[in-house]
Amino acid sequence: MPQGTTEGPRKKLYELQKGSVGTWQGAFYSLAQVGPAADIAILLIGTFADVGFRSVTAIIVAWLIYGLWMITPYEFSKLRSNAGGYYAYAAAATKSGFYGPATAFSWLYENLTSSAFAILGISSFLFLLSAQISAFKYLWVVFAVGMIVYITLIPYLGIRPSVQYTFITGLAEVLFLFVAAVIIIVEVGPGNSFAPFTLPVGILPIFFLSMIFSISDFTGIGISTTISEEIKEPKKKIKNSLLLSYLFSGLALIPATYALTVGFGISNIGSFSTTPDPGLYVFTHYLGPIGAILLIVFTINSYLSNGVAKTNAVSRVWFSASRDKIIFPKSFSEVHKKYKSPYKAIRGYMIVMLIINLLFGFLFGPRTGALILLTGAGIGIIFTHVYANISLTLYTRSQKVFRPIVHGVVPIVSSAIALVVIFFTVEQDILSELVKPSFSNLAYASSAVFGLIWSSLFALILSVYYVKRKPKIATAAGTYDSDHIEIKWD
Repeated sequence: MPQGTTEGPRKKLYELQKGSVGTWQGAFYSLAQVGPAADIAILLIGTFADVGFRSVTAIIVAWLIYGLWMITPYEFSKLRSNAGGYYAYAAAATKSGFYGPATAFSWLYENLTSSAFAILGISSFLFLLSAQISAFKYLWVVFAVGMIVYITLIPYLGIRPSVQYTFITGLAEVLFLFVAAVIIIVEVGPGNSFAPFTLPVGILPIFFLSMIFSISDFTGIGISTTISEEIKEPKKKIKNSLLLSYLFSGLALIPATYALTVGFGISNIGSFSTTPDPGLYVFTHYLGPIGAILLIVFTINSYLSNGVAKTNAVSRVWFSASRDKIIFPKSFSEVHKKYKSPYKAIRGYMIVMLIINLLFGFLFGPRTGALILLTGAGIGIIFTHVYANISLTLYTRSQKVFRPIVHGVVPIVSSAIALVVIFFTVEQDILSELVKPSFSNLAYASSAVFGLIWSSLFALILSVYYVKRKPKIATAAGTYDSDHIEIKWD
């Protein structure tokens, strides 16, 4: 099919280790960033706080929305193989490269804020495990710093150890959550209900607000695109990895969310979000100490594997953009001689993670600080998907492979839904601050508004800057392909 790259005589920089990853490893590499067990510990708290017993409906809707969004990387992965993922897809979508810098900048906002999921998330989880631990007010700092060191070291040693680790532990995690959910649902017996699956017509704005956390539960499903320069036969296997990770994410989270709802009790669900470690409470009540211990082990590992996958993904996006001379310093495109990892990008990310997470942890505490940051992260990743959706339509039309439904209608519909979620998120966060002013409500509103401005206005201004002031760089951005397939423009 007609496609390719304007790469031409452009000098190649350093290359990542090719052929290091297989289909299933790629799938659970993506699922690791989803972090199902860790979602139960923190992100679902935000969803339950917003929509209560209808949280499972919110999760199902979010999963379906993310399924629409996954069509873009699925289709692009058959055409392009670049560690930049969405950034590289967008950059190569037009001859001018206009959407590349905007996508990179929007994704950067998600990169900077979503690390809170693993770092402050595990700190909050461990900190609240017992009153004895919580008595040491700043012990969470030790957990946070230790986490940063761990999730930096593993990716530094190369992609192979990372994907082997996430594959083995990820498969065990999914199986545990699914089996545990089934047991809890059976144990609840008469307490089961169809009420959690009803549509919240009367609270639709709040329902869409909850989407920012529900959608974030599935963030990461598409990151196997960032190892497309390291996976075997990328144009065949990345799409399979995406599909598998999507299916397993639903299997892990949807039954578990319903089990938490009926297990906690629909009549008591109002106190779910204010209960320390509510997921642990439900698992302990129905599965006993063994179930509780297993949940703790899998949750801790979920945070660890999420952080490892996140660092790998972020460092490869930064590596790709740096190779293209977009946003990041040139040194970020350097690959370690022995481990073949983008080690300088990893170091840079480590420093940023340390500063941002400790700052928000000290200001708001680890759990609230994480949720505030993740509000902005949700907006950043949504805009990233919107730019990628636009790019899929433009690229397939220019390369004469356009299919109206898959490359036209679906991207438009998924982008429209995404913008509705952003609208209600920003509106409701601002409204909460106006109705009930507080430092934390102001922080939520500020996170949402700043994320909106960063990912739209600032991102597009940056694209205009590169296209107008550095047109050669913008044109060449994203055109590298691991199979050296060229893009041909009319």
